[in-house]
Order: sequence, then structure tokens, then C-alpha cells
Amino acid sequence: MATTPSIHYPTRDGRPMAETPVHGDAMIHLDQVLRRWFADEPNVYIGRNMMLYYEEGDPRKHVSPDVFLTIGVAKEPQRDAYFTWLEGGRAPDLVVEITSKSTRKEDEVKKYALYQGVLHVKEYFLFDPRGEYIKPRLKGYRLQGEQYLPIDEIAGRLPSQVLGLDFAADGQMLQLYDPATDARLLTEEEAQREGWLRERELRLKAEQEVELLRQRLKELERPAGNGTQGE
Repeated sequence: MATTPSIHYPTRDGRPMAETPVHGDAMIHLDQVLRRWFADEPNVYIGRNMMLYYEEGDPRKHVSPDVFLTIGVAKEPQRDAYFTWLEGGRAPDLVVEITSKSTRKEDEVKKYALYQGVLHVKEYFLFDPRGEYIKPRLKGYRLQGEQYLPIDEIAGRLPSQVLGLDFAADGQMLQLYDPATDARLLTEEEAQREGWLRERELRLKAEQEVELLRQRLKELERPAGNGTQGE
């Protein structure tokens, strides 16, 4: 990555990260799931709610995707902002917008056109955590030539060719599933908790088996009753 440009490129657009805590939680959850899944991939960059500049010398040409992923760009060092011309011209391969009342029009019109016609983002997903503003509340588009085409739902999920994973709306969260195992992808915190619960379950099961063994040993150690034989 080249040195930081001399022109001033703000790292924040002055907007809050999300309209509500619900939208913020959905954004953070997705970001954490993706980071854990691609933790061992040094050339997959994941950005969340960060400024993305796509025309050198013009700070007005920017967008701030909620979550985006670019394949072929080093994840280190961490960036304060993303400059496409400093990343070999690489725009995101995938963008997810957690849409809300205040962003719906921008997400469905302005950003849609930008991702399709200017940045050529391969896949674009929109998720409405409360199901209030877009129907269905999870939509996906895949670039075919110069146009976005809707991604068809398969068994309640939207497959991503970029990720090799499936998106699914689950309550107010956007989940990812591995189609090879049908397993839901977890955040690091969820994985640790699940591991702790599994360990606790195994420990309790082992303790129960030990107690059962002790009871059987006691029964074996008990002297046999003295009976009398009748004549």
C-alpha cells in the first residue's frame, strides 16, 4: 500500500454508525462473523462503516459501506480509510448495507447505481433488521455484465458466490451459513461460549458417569444377605 495522500480525505462522514442499536448490532455481528471466517486469509480485507474513496484527487467521490469485503487486498495494515487507487484499483467484491428508514432510498437508488455502474461490486446485499422498509427484508444482487440481477433464494437463504457462503435473515440478525456443512458461522464470542457450554456438558456427563460407577461399586461391596435353608 502506498503512502497516505497529501490531499485531505476525511475518515468520517459525520453520520452516526447506525440509525438504531438494532442496526448497529446487526452490522457489528456480520463484521465479526466475517473476520473470524477469514482470520487465516491474509489477502482478504474487511471494512466496516469506513470511508471508501474511488477517485484520486477528489475527496467528494466517496461512499461509506456498512460492511464490505475485498479479495486480493492485504488485511494488514489496518486503514483509516480505503482508497481504491492505492489498492491496485480494487473496489470491494461484496458490500452489505444494513438499511433503515433514513438510508433506504440511498441504499436502493444512489448506492445501488454506484456499486453497479462505477465500482462494479460483484455482489450487493441489503438487509432490513426490522423488516419495515424493504420487502423482502433481505435482498441480494449479483453483477452480470454491466447489470445487477437479483439473487434467487434457495431454501430461505441467499447464496453468495464471492464468499462461498449463504446469507439468511434470523430475527434482527443477518447470519451466514456454510453450505458444505449447513452450520451457522459464529463470532469469536459465540464460539467461545459454545465451546464453554460443550465443555460444561461433557464435564457434567463425566461426573454423572463417575457417580453411577460409585453406586455400582457400593452395591458390589455390600455383603450378601444370610439366608436360612428350610429342612
